[in-house]
Amino acid sequence: MAGHSKWAQIKRKKAVTDKKRGQHFTRLGREITVAARSGGGDPSFNPRLRLAVDTAKAANMPNENIDRAIKKGTGELEGVDYQEVTYEGYGPGGVAVLIETLTDNPNRTVAEVRHVLSRNGGSLGASGSVAWQFDRKGQIYIDATSADEDETMMAALEAGATDMERDGDSFVVSTEATSFHAVQEALQQQGVRFDEAELAMVPKNTMRVEGADVPKLLKLLEALEELDDVQKVYSNLDIDEAALAEAGA
Repeated sequence: MAGHSKWAQIKRKKAVTDKKRGQHFTRLGREITVAARSGGGDPSFNPRLRLAVDTAKAANMPNENIDRAIKKGTGELEGVDYQEVTYEGYGPGGVAVLIETLTDNPNRTVAEVRHVLSRNGGSLGASGSVAWQFDRKGQIYIDATSADEDETMMAALEAGATDMERDGDSFVVSTEATSFHAVQEALQQQGVRFDEAELAMVPKNTMRVEGADVPKLLKLLEALEELDDVQKVYSNLDIDEAALAEAGA
């Protein structure tokens, strides 16, 4: 799909285990804390916090967890001082990989990221080596089984979206990063409900991965996702459905 992440598509199709749900809540909590620390604890005046809270609620994160994460960010509760660090590298087949982290120990995190990359046929790159291949865009996911495609497309474009495409059982609405929140609010006002919304690093162009590189690359990306300090992993990979099925994804 143009303007969409194949890795995001693969992840959305995978079942969420209890272990991964707990890890997901931890990541959501960290993002809420950092957002509250950087922009204040009121979601009405802090777009990043509003998105983080909305994402957490969509994932059924308990309200008490959300409130506690906000208070850690505002200093009402003791919390960890997380730093935002993005690492860049390459995977099997030469695909670009972006790894966003929130860490209290960058030295530990970079060592873990480098270790996972090297063990799985990848390598860590210098700052700026692959980031230029991605654009930050808004991505809004709408249940395609309960929404009319033409009506949803019209609503999205009227709201200021740049594009909408079908991805399995979802419509993916794309926006510029600067208009992301405005498009969300406009869609909500028009009665459009969505399953998920995020600001993501979307590849400008994708790289086809084939043969033995497919399972190697999927293993690498999953291993990176499992690191405690990693928030999100992006790649410009493109894998056809037959190769995905053969790799068990």
